Amino acid sequence: MVLVHEFGHFISARIFGIRVEEFGFGLPPRAKKLFTKWGTVFTLNWLPIGGFVKLYGEEYSDGDEVVAGDAGRFYDKPARVRAVVFVAGVIMNFLLGIFLFATVYSFVGIPVTTDRVRVEEIVADSPADKAGFKVGDVVKQFSETNQMVKFVNEKAGSEIELLVVGKDGAERTIKVIPRKDPPAGQGALGIVLSNVELTKYPWWQMPFRGAVVGLSEAIAWGKDIASGLGHMVYGLVTGKGVPKDLSGPVGIYQVSGQVIKQGFLATLQFMGVLSINLAVLNILPLPALDGGHVFFLLIEKIIGRKRKNKIEGYVNTAGMIFLLCAMLLITVRDVARLLKIIN
Repeated sequence: MVLVHEFGHFISARIFGIRVEEFGFGLPPRAKKLFTKWGTVFTLNWLPIGGFVKLYGEEYSDGDEVVAGDAGRFYDKPARVRAVVFVAGVIMNFLLGIFLFATVYSFVGIPVTTDRVRVEEIVADSPADKAGFKVGDVVKQFSETNQMVKFVNEKAGSEIELLVVGKDGAERTIKVIPRKDPPAGQGALGIVLSNVELTKYPWWQMPFRGAVVGLSEAIAWGKDIASGLGHMVYGLVTGKGVPKDLSGPVGIYQVSGQVIKQGFLATLQFMGVLSINLAVLNILPLPALDGGHVFFLLIEKIIGRKRKNKIEGYVNTAGMIFLLCAMLLITVRDVARLLKIIN
């Protein structure tokens, strides 16, 4: 996913006639020079936590010596072109997320909202489990999940009767007493409901329908991730700390291993989420990130002249050091959690 991100920078730079000096797999120091193609050196680096693209003339400033006939300098391009090159990686990650989500839905089916409330999951030893609910049952009295949830909560502590239709089409009446104080996240019945079903269309329609749903899911995940990052920043500013479920490379690797066991499509879904996460993170206006570079370009447009790249370089270096330190601390916590030193 990082390589897809960097490829976005690479291909956009070449489209606008900017020379790319190096395409690095991983972060420096350099381990090995792989090959040279299109005037770009492709390298393998020791830190396997990212990648980078080095653009010719990215570090130039006004007043630097210009070589006669010199072409392909990033610094010479208009601000709008440089902005496109900076955000191209974010766009590639977002497109990758859409593609992965679309692929998943093309196989499993397109989510369609229906007027049927269906049982998707049942918590063991819950009132629903003891009363005889089965996965796939359809509750006939309701057309929306919110209707049923409201009704069940209002009747908590009292016996209710629900008419359900099983997978075999047989109707039966279930008597159950909803809990007044259920465990966190379980609800009064201990049941997961949905009125969304996966629908298969003709094969030639599935990729297009999948792309539409994939776009919606990518946007939804983007909003959710942005909200989570906002809460994280708020926690840091107010002294509440970072969320316990925040993970770095080690944590992501651990979760990836669990997801892979669930199958190929689950892995694609998880990759899609990570790709959207990478896009949202990189567009933030923080030093060393793509959003930070765009922020400096905005300053350039406001002051009416090109900024000093040396100053930006110092700020980006400080930002990179901060990000690497934060990643190190999160990684230490991930390892401690992995070794069960902390919860």
